[in-house]
Amino acid sequence: MAGTVMLAYYFEYTDTFNVHIQGFFCHDNAYTKPYLGPEESSAIPPAILYAVVAGVPALVITVTESVLFLLQYVSEDLDNREKIIVMGDCCYLNPLVRRTFRFLGVYAFGLFATDIFVNAGQVVTGNLSPYFLTVCKPNYTALGCQQVVRFISQQEACTGNEDDILHARKSFPSKEAAISVYAALYVAMYITCSVKANGTRLAKPVLSLGLMCLAFLTGINRVVEYRNHWSDVIAGFIIGGPFRGVKLPSFLLFSLRVLLWKPLLSEIPPEESVSSGPMITQPRMEHTMEKYIASQVFNHKHS
Repeated sequence: MAGTVMLAYYFEYTDTFNVHIQGFFCHDNAYTKPYLGPEESSAIPPAILYAVVAGVPALVITVTESVLFLLQYVSEDLDNREKIIVMGDCCYLNPLVRRTFRFLGVYAFGLFATDIFVNAGQVVTGNLSPYFLTVCKPNYTALGCQQVVRFISQQEACTGNEDDILHARKSFPSKEAAISVYAALYVAMYITCSVKANGTRLAKPVLSLGLMCLAFLTGINRVVEYRNHWSDVIAGFIIGGPFRGVKLPSFLLFSLRVLLWKPLLSEIPPEESVSSGPMITQPRMEHTMEKYIASQVFNHKHS
């Protein structure tokens, strides 16, 4: 966890990793879309997106685990059972606290890992945003683009704001699409696997579909505002979705294992019930020497 947080910090807030300088053709229509202002002026600004991605899963997991714990604690002696089977008598930790921090820890690790993959892709590719030429403001006369269409690869070709140009060079994949679909899928998977109450067969799919629609709307908004290409958004969905090739074998399977931990424990009887139950008597096997002595005593009496 510490490693992923540090690496995400270096990608996001430092210039340790230099962005690849990708060239462009003069007057390329793919990069001449209007610039609608910084990210804060977007319909889904980063502050709201990050607050929802971080706050909603934490709130859902905390509330759900609290309700499930109270219901199961009232119905059975869950506290003593998990204390003996999982933690042992010497080191007791409340099951509610343990499960909540476990789910939140797995979610946080996957979120930072998704951020690292997205930042690495943006740094390595240096793909240009649809509004790149609008903020780049190249001097076409000095570059010789008046008569012929030339390929410009010089970093000094741009005369606009350096921060806007640097941000416009990091379009592939879309970070907003990746983290939004990741959060939606994690919450949907958590609710589907954890909540087993009657009457939720329709509520859980509807809630999962609603979360996925919000994530897709985030990606569509990026395209509508000319901040990302369609390919950038689709790549972000793939990285944040269930088919991420690097995190699927470790993170997703570990999440499923954590989600199924409680049902497996509930099937194991507590140690007290085993010790207090009736003893099963085994049939006593007579030794050969005992049989011989008994036969000799019997013969002696009858003789």
